[in-house]
Amino acid sequence: MNAPLRSKTVLITGGTAGIGRETARGLARLGAHVIVVGRDPDRARATAAELTRDAHRTDGARTGHPPTGRRPHNAAARATALTADVSSSADLRRLAEEVARRHDRIDVLINNAGGMNSHRRLTADGVEATFAVNVLAPYTLTGLLLPLLTAAAEHGGARVVNLTGGMPDGPIDPDNLQGEKTYLGWTFSQYNHAKTALMAMSLQAARRLQGTAITVNVAYPGHAHTPGNRALAMRAFPYAYRPAVPLLRLLGPLLLADLAKAARSSVHLASSPDLENVTGTYVNAKAQYAHWPASVLDQHNRDAVWTLCERLSRLTIP
Repeated sequence: MNAPLRSKTVLITGGTAGIGRETARGLARLGAHVIVVGRDPDRARATAAELTRDAHRTDGARTGHPPTGRRPHNAAARATALTADVSSSADLRRLAEEVARRHDRIDVLINNAGGMNSHRRLTADGVEATFAVNVLAPYTLTGLLLPLLTAAAEHGGARVVNLTGGMPDGPIDPDNLQGEKTYLGWTFSQYNHAKTALMAMSLQAARRLQGTAITVNVAYPGHAHTPGNRALAMRAFPYAYRPAVPLLRLLGPLLLADLAKAARSSVHLASSPDLENVTGTYVNAKAQYAHWPASVLDQHNRDAVWTLCERLSRLTIP
């Protein structure tokens, strides 16, 4: 049976819905044990149970045994559930401690959770929420799990996959990373800025971890028909777009990629043998190598994002 991730452990944030759920499904089908992290414990447990059943049905189809729709007796769970609010520093630390109690290594960390806000608000830690979820959380969780990633590096290497989104090819304003000067909560604005900053942080991490057998790469899923997109409030759209929003929502299933296609790039970065020891790369929605935006290649921008993440997280990634 072709199971390239058998014996590998993958942790994915935002794994209970949308692209994260389909990424988790794809990796479980490839043999990985997937730790699904979500905010709601019931949804996380239900997702893990469903992904385990799906993975075992896939196993049955590959081996020629007819699928029963049930998990085989004594079959190992292909997915398990943990809960955390990734916008909270305390919750991320609790999550990392729980993972360390249960596992001796993490082979793949996928920072998939993301979010946007129509207005500027601060988390309980005093961090702007869009930056906290999309940039600071991936930095913090990578730093907290570094010992488990290092342990995996001794067993063939560890991978960190960060998901960008929106239209992450615009400028980075080092003086406005948390929307201190201006905050545009519209779609393709502050969210885009944060996702571009995530790419800058990721490239910086890849270069700092060079030679450690821990790789850091970025996946772009494209625009997909996700629960998050469907739930966007009217105020999340620029004024000029608002009259067309009802039509855009109606045409969403036709205009936007389905979730399985949107998960291709992250599954590829997490599992492809061709990417062993490959770091500092960016792939598009077709899992093809893409050029980093000019703002991400700017060392001043990368330093600014990195320094802010270090300060806010109180963590240093070597």
